[in-house]
Amino acid sequence: MAGYLTTHVLDTARGCPAAGLRIELFRLEGGARVSLAEAWTNADGRTDAPILPPGRFAAGVYELVFHAGAYFGAASASPPFLDEIPVRFGLSEASVHYHVPLLLSPYGYSTYRGS
Repeated sequence: MAGYLTTHVLDTARGCPAAGLRIELFRLEGGARVSLAEAWTNADGRTDAPILPPGRFAAGVYELVFHAGAYFGAASASPPFLDEIPVRFGLSEASVHYHVPLLLSPYGYSTYRGS
């Protein structure tokens, strides 16, 4: 069984999934950030498919960048308090499903290893 990576975003300020939020995925290789994927969240706050599917999954260090400033748009201050939120993490097991959710408001966020 091959591993894969999923994510979702919950808007804790509004109490709903964060639909239409742009997410980028990078792999860190020798100090360089290599772009792997770009996706937008759907009505459930999730990407339509794993952001890193089984065929492209490998152990290593990754970074998800959540574009919170654009998501909150006109409702946030200018400049926004939170704009791009990078979450850097390591994936060590090649056959595991990793899930990295983001709980988000205009002034704070948290993340964890989900299931």
